[in-house]
Amino acid sequence: MSTHAEVAFSFVVGRRSACPATVRVSERFSVRFLSGILPIFLTACHAHSARPSQGKLWEEFSGEKAFAHVQHLIDLGPRPPASDAIEKSRDYIDNQLRLSGWQVARQSFTDNTPRGKVGFVNLIARFHGQGNATVSFLLCSHYDTKTFDTIRFVGANDGGSSTGLLLELARVLGQHPNLAAQIELVFFDGEEAYENFSGSDGLYGSRYFARQLEGKGAKQFRGGILFDMVGDRSLDITLPLGSPAQMAHDIFTSADALKLRSYFSYFDREITDDHTPLNSIGIPTLDIIDFDFAWWHTAGDTIDKVSAESLQIVGAVAAYYLAEFALK
Repeated sequence: MSTHAEVAFSFVVGRRSACPATVRVSERFSVRFLSGILPIFLTACHAHSARPSQGKLWEEFSGEKAFAHVQHLIDLGPRPPASDAIEKSRDYIDNQLRLSGWQVARQSFTDNTPRGKVGFVNLIARFHGQGNATVSFLLCSHYDTKTFDTIRFVGANDGGSSTGLLLELARVLGQHPNLAAQIELVFFDGEEAYENFSGSDGLYGSRYFARQLEGKGAKQFRGGILFDMVGDRSLDITLPLGSPAQMAHDIFTSADALKLRSYFSYFDREITDDHTPLNSIGIPTLDIIDFDFAWWHTAGDTIDKVSAESLQIVGAVAAYYLAEFALK
């Protein structure tokens, strides 16, 4: 046995930010040494974690970290509603959010589908310690993948990219408690239709979420952003026609400010997506989506079609918009 031991500590305090330190101590004196240094270490760690970031939100977003989340989800395989894989993805999302300081609730419900009754679960998160802070803005993604019987569909871009991006935004926002306190994160289940999008097929999670908010509940939100298919290596974000005009203008302005305007344009028609039920109850919600994706709903929607650079572009522009427009 070695005469020395390397002992690593990682404490989670405050908003659950890790404060790691490594000390090398002689085994002979380890207990005495640790009992003396531990209170000092904890105090220093708490002081470090309690300080919110003073940096710029958009400069702290990491496309590489977002990509790592996408990779983890893809490694689980296809994630259709009510599958073992989607339950594992729920656990992963839940854990990552909690590590970033968010409290997570599961909104479970059952709905009729062309394949009978299916159970769905939306994940809803608010920042730890929000107290009586006014939550007024939604950030959303769907995390399910479309059900196919004949192909293996892992949804790297469609479902994976937006979820990875939103998890990274959650981490960055967690370093800015005043901003995070104004936000509700929603990960929708059941976005995909089993047959064709209609009033009773597809958008299961967002339709249910909207029904629970309809009326007074919706009035607390002044807006929202839905992310969907945002990781395409050949990025071309295509805001749907009919997007909330001021929000679209501010997104374009944010892209301009970061010299990324060439990646953002309008689509040539409206798009049915999880933003649709939110807009219908009076929450102006922008769908940030790259609908020009050749592998949409094919077995080719794999991780090699997604890039950290594309996630970086969308994440930075969204973070700039949140800090400079939405949460002012």
